[in-house]
Amino acid sequence: MLRAAAAGNTVAKDAFKAALPDLRLGLLNAQFDLAEADFPVVVIIAGDDRVGANQLVNRLNEWMDSRYLDTEVFVGGVAQTERPLFWSLWGALPPRGRMAMWVGGLMRQVRAYLDGDVDEAEFTQWARHIRRTQRMWIADGALVLKYFVHTPAATQKKRLKKAKKSGDDAWRYEERDWTMAANLDDAIPVIERALLETSVAGSPWTIIEGTDDRYRDLSVAQSILAGIQARLDAPDAVVADPGSVADPDPTATVLDKVDLSRSVEKPSYEKKLAKAQARLHRLADEARRRGVATVLAFEGWDAGGKGGAIRRLTSALDAGDYRVHAVAAPTAQERQYHYLWRFWRDVPRDGRISIYDRTWYGRVLVERVEGFATPAEWHRAYGEIVDFEQQLTEHGIAVAKFWIHISPEEQLARFQAREDTAYKRHKITEEDYRNRERWDDYVQAVDEMVIRTSTQNAPWHLVSGNDKRNARLEVIGHVVDCLERALD
Repeated sequence: MLRAAAAGNTVAKDAFKAALPDLRLGLLNAQFDLAEADFPVVVIIAGDDRVGANQLVNRLNEWMDSRYLDTEVFVGGVAQTERPLFWSLWGALPPRGRMAMWVGGLMRQVRAYLDGDVDEAEFTQWARHIRRTQRMWIADGALVLKYFVHTPAATQKKRLKKAKKSGDDAWRYEERDWTMAANLDDAIPVIERALLETSVAGSPWTIIEGTDDRYRDLSVAQSILAGIQARLDAPDAVVADPGSVADPDPTATVLDKVDLSRSVEKPSYEKKLAKAQARLHRLADEARRRGVATVLAFEGWDAGGKGGAIRRLTSALDAGDYRVHAVAAPTAQERQYHYLWRFWRDVPRDGRISIYDRTWYGRVLVERVEGFATPAEWHRAYGEIVDFEQQLTEHGIAVAKFWIHISPEEQLARFQAREDTAYKRHKITEEDYRNRERWDDYVQAVDEMVIRTSTQNAPWHLVSGNDKRNARLEVIGHVVDCLERALD
């Protein structure tokens, strides 16, 4: 694959100059047109020729308007190492109508694999997540263009020796460039495997020969322009995941198995709560010291008691160790991104706890039931969510998910109690009553959600919530169990 690309392509200086004016104008116009479009563009530059790839990136920034181009060079660091591998990629994802250029992020694991820092299982896992992540972005509308700059080892060595001898360009090269040139022939099979395993429908890798600078820069720029223009001309040409076919309405659901009669008397509750909170505090302290992060996700019926359960949890934790995210409908800014973007942004660093009051499951619950997401969008969301949570747990994050279940009668009683209590009236709205009319639709959505997204490392816990004291004890008990397993 790579050796075949080294065909000795060149572009004469005169031809290069002649092509440049129309090319630059086309790129600028494409950027301006993109600003009015409903999709983002991600241009990914990688290669075995680091200096050549960097020169290409600089040239593209020169030819385009950098005010409308976000260039991100991924260099790692503590912020990244304390979070799942793709956290930085999601953070750099551009909004709709904007273009980003990424350097080094997608293929970093290839170098780690070649150096022996990543084993076969981790390399395979990384490639699988890259495929899934690209499919998420593409299905959501993103245009993802990927270019790999390949320069034969002999050419790289010649350039390195020339730079060292003259001294003029020596500052551009580092020790790792000498190492890559020396080992490139042996590395090619691994690089080709990575290119094959991380190409997906709608976003294959384009291999660009880097022997001639003019050929390299012109080829990539023309390809970017053609890709954006084609997408602007056919905005609906998105490779979409057809998702699954919804099952018929079930006659029995997972919620039917929740024993809503469970209750705890107040004196017993207070003793059990104090003991559970003490245990939770000790485990959270140990998790912080050992760098184990925790994600707690809460879903449930309106007035189900999520807030009360969360307050009993946080009262056992040090304030600096956790953050509670109250998730509402996405803002205008958040709607410009893939729906998981705002949750990736808040993934906790090692040793910290993120608690979500409502979560990414809104895509398969309220957005499904109320029609805010298309069937194709919420169907494919199950797999996207499972992959997201797998990346969390593979990084070592402890994940626990809770659905706090109450009966329709208990919900109505709580609604009425809120209306009769001055400091709780703000919690009840007309929308809460309207949602009750869709109770059966939500039951079906919860049933499919639990069945399709409960995994061994990120299970759902269905909590009996008619009695608030029982619900709080169940939640803390499950969190304690989750931390014990993570720290074992």
